Amino acid sequence: MSRYRKWVVLGLCLGLAGPAMAGQYDLGRPALPEEIAAWDLDVHPDGTGLPAGQGSVKDGERLFSERCAACHGEFAEGVGNWPELAGGEGTLADKDPVKTVGSYWPYLSTVWDYVHRSMPFGDAQSLSDDEVYAITAYILYSNYLVEEDFVLSDENFLEVAMPNADGFIVDDREEAEAHFWTDEPCMEDCKDSVEITMRAHVLDVTPEDEGGEVVAEDAVEVAATDTASDPELVAEGEKVFRKCKACHQVGEGAKNRVGPHLNGVVGRAAGAVEGFRYSKPLETAAAEGLVWSQEALGAFLADPRGFLKGTKMAFAGLKSEVDRAAIAAYLATFE
Repeated sequence: MSRYRKWVVLGLCLGLAGPAMAGQYDLGRPALPEEIAAWDLDVHPDGTGLPAGQGSVKDGERLFSERCAACHGEFAEGVGNWPELAGGEGTLADKDPVKTVGSYWPYLSTVWDYVHRSMPFGDAQSLSDDEVYAITAYILYSNYLVEEDFVLSDENFLEVAMPNADGFIVDDREEAEAHFWTDEPCMEDCKDSVEITMRAHVLDVTPEDEGGEVVAEDAVEVAATDTASDPELVAEGEKVFRKCKACHQVGEGAKNRVGPHLNGVVGRAAGAVEGFRYSKPLETAAAEGLVWSQEALGAFLADPRGFLKGTKMAFAGLKSEVDRAAIAAYLATFE
């Protein structure tokens, strides 16, 4: 039976069975326009689907620092094994290529669509259209593709040239590889030898979960004095907290996100935020009496996965003792 006849038969079967099944089981209802619009978010390489709007590199730098840098680094260089978004020029032919927006992605629409649809981590679709334009502009700037005064908009979107735009080919496997499913399959002695050409750890793409034992509270030195009274330290802590804002909120009206709100966290018993579902390791530590003293908070912030084996917190940690003291001072101002 030809492919065309197969589709015709299938269409007739669906056409006959569809109404009968709907009538028999009375399942579902037509989707409402607003429901369709909520799912219809994709942006095509030719610009189809782009909303009106604009965003500058300058605004994007601020937004990226607040909403994206915790995982992707202040300069889109990546944190730990979280993805790099910048760099990698000329590495695609290497054994361990660095695939970033600048080195690999062929379409700018993919960047805009992914940020709009899925980011920031744990708070997807919280960005306005203009904010998505701004963050996309900053990612371009981080890859040296635009200047620092550049403003990306729906009007100049297609003017941006992506370096690897010609690095992909049309998927013609249906014709080019047809022999794989039309010819007789090889069932023995298909190759003279079998060689391992790549190992997963070389790809280095999976965020690590090294774990470790809970360390003593005095493992990291954090001042136990009333640091919240130091305005300069508090101001510095507010800047450091930008790394945390993708997952945690503080201040009036703060709500739980990927992580619990942090109002009153300094001196609070662990696992005490109502309505937040903690990980089993945190619940165990809380039952054992863990309190978020400045010392314990500092130790946790230095190495979350080392402090608490199995924690769901993906943050790589603050290596600077000054940063840890500053963020503790900042958090202490929220009761």
